[in-house]
Amino acid sequence: MTTTPFDRRAFLKSSAVAGGALLVPAALAGAATAAAAPPQFAHGVASGDPLPDDVLLWTRVTPTPEATPGSGAGPEVDVRWEVATDAAFASVVRSGSARTGPATDHTVKVAVGGLSPATAYFYRFSLDGTTSEVGRTRTAPATDAAVSKLRLGLVSCSNWQAGYFSAYRHLAARADLDGVLHAGDYLYEYRAGSYTARGVTIRPHSPANEITTLADYRQRHAQYKTDPDLRALHLAQPWFITWDDHEYANDTWSGGAENHQPEEGDWNTRKAAARQAYFEWMPVRQGPSGEIYRRFRWGRLAELSMLDLRSHRSQQTTPSSGDPGAPDRTITGDAQMAWLKSGLSGTDAQWKLVGNSVMITPISVGNLEARFLEAVGELIGLPVGGVAANSDAWDGYTADRQELLGHLRDNRVKNTVFLTGDIHSSWGADVPLDRSSYWWNGNSAAVEFVTTSVTSDNIDDILKVDPRTVSVLAESALRVGNPHLKYVELDSHGYSVVDVDPQRVQVDWFHLSDRTSPTATARHAKSLATVSGSQKVTSASGPVS
Repeated sequence: MTTTPFDRRAFLKSSAVAGGALLVPAALAGAATAAAAPPQFAHGVASGDPLPDDVLLWTRVTPTPEATPGSGAGPEVDVRWEVATDAAFASVVRSGSARTGPATDHTVKVAVGGLSPATAYFYRFSLDGTTSEVGRTRTAPATDAAVSKLRLGLVSCSNWQAGYFSAYRHLAARADLDGVLHAGDYLYEYRAGSYTARGVTIRPHSPANEITTLADYRQRHAQYKTDPDLRALHLAQPWFITWDDHEYANDTWSGGAENHQPEEGDWNTRKAAARQAYFEWMPVRQGPSGEIYRRFRWGRLAELSMLDLRSHRSQQTTPSSGDPGAPDRTITGDAQMAWLKSGLSGTDAQWKLVGNSVMITPISVGNLEARFLEAVGELIGLPVGGVAANSDAWDGYTADRQELLGHLRDNRVKNTVFLTGDIHSSWGADVPLDRSSYWWNGNSAAVEFVTTSVTSDNIDDILKVDPRTVSVLAESALRVGNPHLKYVELDSHGYSVVDVDPQRVQVDWFHLSDRTSPTATARHAKSLATVSGSQKVTSASGPVS
């Protein structure tokens, strides 16, 4: 194999981004420390979708300076990979090589089989004598194993332009996680200077235009994977991830998006480009028909169903265009709905976790004052005008929601927990079979925990007011009009930790001191739990240790 001589200094200068040195877990035990990544592996390494005997490994190589993301340039190369049971790679258990080139934007994805269940592994890639950083991953327990614990980081809505990804840094520093669940909006499609932090660009998007082509999407993925905190978290943990809308365009549905106009070309062409770049750049498995909804099992303790609520949905309604409850409207599509229902009622796992990109809990905003209504509407995708429906979430697809919740009721399915992102705020709720009857009977089919955004604007940002001032009134009004809501916090940015054991699922919310600072601290904000068999949210004494 021959390659063009590599000018390290010129390459680093040409590919530099704000943020300084890259972070890796020290001794891969949780604490993040600074280290420079080799330019051939400038976008880090990642793992995802762990099975009992298999895990997916990812990297992107830059074999020559011209082989920049989205360029379509550079040679085909063979990248070597190794998996070991120790960080020094004295005990290599699997190895091989993978060929990559411009056709896949020089990304590498390898499904490594023949591994042992419930085992931590270390992995690395190499090219022409240069070795990547060392990542740490782990396999899932055996399908029928008696498992006492599962602990996941939960994140969503990481907008590069709105701040720094300190939430990822704090999760990367934890040595107690089994993985990370990203509920979507891993990146944003907007042009530079659009959709920022209260109108202020903290760090500009690249490319500067709104992304619409395959090259655009590849370049934007590449930019996000230069973030040191994002790379540190990929390095430290396997991820379970799904997309929401901004991996394509705002308010995506099966046939278009709010943020796609005719002058931007054919929607299906743009959608295909976004999907191709996503599957190239993310440590995620693609189903035999191209589907991303998929299921994972953590012994007999838990089963995790990751949903796709963008590819198959009907167009969102507005106050004057359609009935959210029309039986022909869908958010899942028929095939995914059948798959989800059969999985929830057919599993013998104690806990049924659902990676859910948009909120399933019904919300009424009819009692909000006018000054809050528009801000809350912007936050949760609600048509302004007093319509009691979050049209971009399950509230805009009530027939599908009733079908799913009715299935849980009719089949006596217990312990369903929706783990959600999307709305840039923190929520904990019972999921009632019927919102109106909950007032007197308290019937709940499931529970939902919603993590806030890593950086994307929330209500105090939209209103441009100090946090924990006028938003407190909106939270109180939401709670009064929706008694199934047990926690609402509309201001803060951060992350959550989900802790599962046979007795309960607990979620801890952690909020950042300042999303615009690369050194933001995090504080524990709230802990809630659901006890096995209850289908109800209850308080918890404090964060898990």
